[in-house]
Amino acid sequence: MKTIKGPAIFLAQFAGDAAPFDSLSGIARWAAGHGYKGVQIPSWDARLIDLRKAAESKTYCDEVKGILGEAGVELTELSTHLQGQLVAVHPTYDLAFDGFAAPQVRGNPQARQAWAVEQLMLAAQASRNLGLKAHATFSGALAWPFVYPWPQRPAGLVETAFGELAKRWRPILDAFDEAGVDLCYEIHPGEDLHDGITFEMFLERVGNHPRCNILYDPSHFLLQQLDYLAFIDIYRKRIRMFHVKDAEFNPSGRQGVYSGFQPWAERAGRFRSLGDGQVDFGGIFSKLTQYGFDGWAVLEWECCIKDSEQGAAEGAPFIASHLIKAVERAFDDFAASGIDEAANRVLLGLDR
Repeated sequence: MKTIKGPAIFLAQFAGDAAPFDSLSGIARWAAGHGYKGVQIPSWDARLIDLRKAAESKTYCDEVKGILGEAGVELTELSTHLQGQLVAVHPTYDLAFDGFAAPQVRGNPQARQAWAVEQLMLAAQASRNLGLKAHATFSGALAWPFVYPWPQRPAGLVETAFGELAKRWRPILDAFDEAGVDLCYEIHPGEDLHDGITFEMFLERVGNHPRCNILYDPSHFLLQQLDYLAFIDIYRKRIRMFHVKDAEFNPSGRQGVYSGFQPWAERAGRFRSLGDGQVDFGGIFSKLTQYGFDGWAVLEWECCIKDSEQGAAEGAPFIASHLIKAVERAFDDFAASGIDEAANRVLLGLDR
């Protein structure tokens, strides 16, 4: 067994134009002040990191790590959630997702996709230069508009979508393999990879690629009513990253999983700050520790009720209280009798 590292925090929901959230040094000191030991950086936020420069300059990467070190934290991973989303976009969402892209490729889906792929390639090199072992992203989605089969999906539609998705991602996965970095897809509604089955479908089509792995976030599973503890049992060998995010699901006679187009605060399923929801983090930390997960426990704060500053302040001690120092010896070693192989054979009645 191994001990999970933490607590850490994903900076995407906290970066802003006002100090201390408008610079890497400022936000790193803020995170350290709340008790975090690591930070996960959104690669699309130029206030925090220059992705291209990180891909091209080891010296720049050393400067980034130096800034974090001076603040008292270390870099856990980079994220390309927004760029990964743009690797595969169904035309229904073209306008909605255009804002994720660089201004020069907006309104041009082909150019936008090429830009997104380049961003992922840069992220692979940047991760290597930064000495990282894992990277967070989204898969994007071609089939998501057809998730509920009405009208009935045409035969082969899903297979075609996943074949194309795999085709787009395979060169990126190869680039991450060359960089020695695991590419971890956050399994998330809205993405074609949104549960275990869809991950398996994709994994098969990329040839069980060794760098095709999972960012585990139980909040998205609770909102789908998926067994998030059993998920760890099944996919433990592919879980290489961990977002600590809480959620609750309170169905009524008026709404359930789909929640009737209501705003977050009015939905049956909604994200909450750590400890305010229904996720069994004791069970999760126990299983991940049992299976030898030694990555970072990273707070991703999203809550429809609580202020982000309060959520961040409460998050670090919450994660710290759930970290388990992995056992180094069996609890019953004190009762070991020291019997050797010969004695064992006698006990079994094999040598009489």
